[in-house]
Amino acid sequence: MARALVLLAEGFEEIETATVVDVLRRAEVEVVLAGLHGENAVQGSRGMVFVPDSAFDEADSDVDLLVLPGGSRGAENLAADPRVRALLRERVDAGRPVAAICAAPFALDQAGVLREGEFTCYPGWESRLDTKGRRHEPVVETEGLVTSQGPGTAMDFALALVARLCGRAKSLEVARALLHAAS
Repeated sequence: MARALVLLAEGFEEIETATVVDVLRRAEVEVVLAGLHGENAVQGSRGMVFVPDSAFDEADSDVDLLVLPGGSRGAENLAADPRVRALLRERVDAGRPVAAICAAPFALDQAGVLREGEFTCYPGWESRLDTKGRRHEPVVETEGLVTSQGPGTAMDFALALVARLCGRAKSLEVARALLHAAS
């Protein structure tokens, strides 16, 4: 069974987080929500509260996929955390997949692992990045990174992650069950 770790920081974007976790679990991926600052409830950008499965420090980071939800404050909190930056560098250097949506590519940029012209993010956030060349597609996949634009692209992003972890047939199966237009 494939395994994914989703990092949860104050100010995360709720739609992106819930969509990714839900779709991955429908594909039978083991998903752990890890709270950046422990197991206490974490408030999202729209006031919703999610309860992590684990504290970041206690979560097993040896997973098939690491996911960073967006949300302006959430992305800033992820980018500011030296543990997150170190984990991002370690995973990318080892060729282990990382996914980031909306503003979360900011954390990839701050960790120095975002590659020019090989990413997308929420429109306007590229002005805060040192890395240039944002692409305008809803989801951009490269060898080690999957990035997406924002809440409206969360379903396509999540289905791309299922395809990467479980294969295209499983992604299509989940899409059909969700009545997603791409199915």
